[in-house]
Amino acid sequence: TPARWAGFVRRYRSEMSEPAVSQTLDVLAALSKTTDFAVGCYCEDEAHCHRSVLRELLAQRGASIA
Repeated sequence: TPARWAGFVRRYRSEMSEPAVSQTLDVLAALSKTTDFAVGCYCEDEAHCHRSVLRELLAQRGASIA
């Protein structure tokens, strides 16, 4: 449901803002400038998958996203 998805996104973003995780996202964003990498999972609907939120978080850090 939209409410469950919004709750998931809120919790996921909270987890990703923890210092060690945030630092890892910064490193991945920096690496994306010189190295290609992919993130995959088994979710059928990317619009309701952590990948879409992760992409946003990396983009906010200036990652190169293809």
